Amino acid sequence: MRNCIEKIGRVPKIFLMRKPQRLIAAIAALTCIASTATADLIGHGGMVRSVDISPDGRQVLTGSFDYSARLWNFGDQSEIGVLDLHKGPVTSVSFAPVGNRALTTSDDFTAIYWDLDTLEPLHRLSGHKHKVMTSAISASGNLAATGAWDKTVKVWSLEDGSEMRTITTNSPVNAVVFLSDGKRLLSGGHHPIIELWNLETGNIAGKLEGHLMGITAMSLSPDGKQLLSASIDKSIRLWDLKEMVELRKIDVRDGQVYDVEISPDGNRALTAGKDGYVVEWDLATGKPVHEIAAHDRIAWSATYTPDGRFAVSSSSDEQARIWHIETGDRIGLTKVAGNEPEPWLESDHPGAKLYTKCAKCHSLSEDGPARSGPHFDGLFNRIAGSVKGYRYSSALTDVDFRWDETNLFRLFDEGPDKMLPGTKMPVQRVTDAKQLSELVDYLRVLTSNGD
Repeated sequence: MRNCIEKIGRVPKIFLMRKPQRLIAAIAALTCIASTATADLIGHGGMVRSVDISPDGRQVLTGSFDYSARLWNFGDQSEIGVLDLHKGPVTSVSFAPVGNRALTTSDDFTAIYWDLDTLEPLHRLSGHKHKVMTSAISASGNLAATGAWDKTVKVWSLEDGSEMRTITTNSPVNAVVFLSDGKRLLSGGHHPIIELWNLETGNIAGKLEGHLMGITAMSLSPDGKQLLSASIDKSIRLWDLKEMVELRKIDVRDGQVYDVEISPDGNRALTAGKDGYVVEWDLATGKPVHEIAAHDRIAWSATYTPDGRFAVSSSSDEQARIWHIETGDRIGLTKVAGNEPEPWLESDHPGAKLYTKCAKCHSLSEDGPARSGPHFDGLFNRIAGSVKGYRYSSALTDVDFRWDETNLFRLFDEGPDKMLPGTKMPVQRVTDAKQLSELVDYLRVLTSNGD
């Protein structure tokens, strides 16, 4: 219960002052029930409207209707800090290409450009006359675009926060995307037509027509040649940006689509929508490849990790969750309190402190609480990928080695993504050789002889 009280204490003060009717919901969402495992990224006191992952895959940013954005460590799902200077719900979050900068937008008519090292604002971008729903940062990192329900797109210099251009559109704006050259921009909103803008002149340079209802999200392919758009008409559409024509229409299951993102390899895409599902699609065939029942309520946002192995989703249930796409498994469930001894918390072994990260995903015993990783009972000399009943990724189903000091050292020295490409284990490297040796030795002690 102590951890829950601490989280309640982190609800932004402005949330408590301006939205007292939501305080009850926030407290309920943060109440601990010892017998129940909870989601990965917990702390918000309102729907989580947007999620993004840093370019290096190490951090997650979430934006919520509790007026705050939160920065998280992807590897262990711990909270790094809170960005809480907005005076209204946060509608979108975007990492800059450099990774230690980010942009948030809000119902308070502003966007804020943040220094994530200090968790302090660099620039507040003010000028819109209605809620700001979306933002994009150019590939160079020098420009930002914001789209608002005042029917405008504004382009900003991120060097000094100055407004460089205002573009007037035909409808409230929900999505903006810079093209690769940084000189053109696409906007979509309540009107079903996507508009292409020349940023040097502010004039319209083309249109993408095909959707039957408003646009909710857009994603540019890695090569910059194609666009994928989502709509409340229950479809996503792939477009050729050179010819400005539709290449494929994909009808999405059971409801409106609120987010879409093309995979890092450009071959697949994620959607999130009204039914709470996160679905991965094959863009060549238009068929679903993986379907994840991610949330019981609306899934507002979904994004890939840079390696394409994982997805992070966010929802009206006030949570963000991490998924291994291939297996559909939820990664990093918080451990169930009181159900298993925790000897590492009192051990004086030098490797015990690092083991706390392992404990979040692995039980010590075969009959221990189910977690996202296989149990550690009899770990040493165990054939890799051999725990009965555990659903392994394909990275571990055909390997031929046993877990010993050498292979465990390799796992954390090289990183799981390098030693076992495709594994659902998040990247957890230990770069200090001495500390890594101590961790491996503690694993041997803990899983073989007790502590």
